[in-house]
Amino acid sequence: MKRYLVGAVAALALMAGIGASFAGDVVILKPEQQTVVREYIHKQKLASVSLLGVELNVGSALPDTVELHTIDVPDVRYKYTVVGDHAVLVDPDTRRVVQIIE
Repeated sequence: MKRYLVGAVAALALMAGIGASFAGDVVILKPEQQTVVREYIHKQKLASVSLLGVELNVGSALPDTVELHTIDVPDVRYKYTVVGDHAVLVDPDTRRVVQIIE
């Protein structure tokens, strides 16, 4: 029994390390893109949508009813929408929020 517990703890530690290193390597936007994307989104004056029952966090999936808009900035594959008072970048393949823009 003890052997299984040690193995399980080791496996969890390994998976946590892999997840942490992967998360640290993810770059949503380059610093120079951040400013351009923020300015682009603010100029669009897109109407805000209300999502009852959906907590807005990085990783939250947006319903199919939410329209995603293309960002006309070179080398940016994400789309965006405005939820409440926040513009959010969304992965168009998974519809998951990848960044909340203040």
